[in-house]
Amino acid sequence: MSIHLAHRQAGYNFLKGAGLEIGAFHQPATIPKHCTIEYCDAHSKEEASQLFPELHIDDLVTVDYICDLDKQSLSIFEAERFDFVIFNHVIEHIANPIKVIAELFRIIKVGGHIVISAPDKDFTFDKKRTLTSFQHLRTEYENNIDFVTDEHYIDFLKAAHPGVFKQNASNLPIHINNVRKRREHAHVWDSKTFDEFIITTLELLHIKAENLLLSLANDNKSEYFSVWKKH
Repeated sequence: MSIHLAHRQAGYNFLKGAGLEIGAFHQPATIPKHCTIEYCDAHSKEEASQLFPELHIDDLVTVDYICDLDKQSLSIFEAERFDFVIFNHVIEHIANPIKVIAELFRIIKVGGHIVISAPDKDFTFDKKRTLTSFQHLRTEYENNIDFVTDEHYIDFLKAAHPGVFKQNASNLPIHINNVRKRREHAHVWDSKTFDEFIITTLELLHIKAENLLLSLANDNKSEYFSVWKKH
């Protein structure tokens, strides 16, 4: 585990049994030796290597389950299938974060654990972007949104690749399509607002869960990271 992610290990130490990691990509969690784990992603290892040529294919995990979280959510898994699920730096990419939170807790057993993290915008290329409001996310949930609109990706491009807007306007759809294929950041939080998002979402969904560990970007200089136990 890289030094900037060392704060995660205390959270992984809570885990036991059989789990699932979603979006592990090239940085799979370092889980205790007594645990077993399977991997789920929107793309196979080979497809991910083509979409992200900056990464070496040998560094990517081998994916056991292909699942489009926007279109399928986690419907391919039955209720209470896993003892734990790890969900690092995935939620900012998806169209309907509240729906996925509901699904994460559906597929773990009572007493099971959810590990979830999200990048803090103040430590990423999202720094200049506006924070995503809870009302925005609730509207997407209530409307059962299953796709990320162009407006989300235009906002991403303005922050991460402002130079594209100096090009011929006819090129913009090409850039939007490229970031859509790579499923770049659709939603934006800092540690405070993501913590509020989680707590408010659990209340909205009537999910009973206990927070076992919380690490914020002010301390780890990177992200919101937490572990939750399902009651």
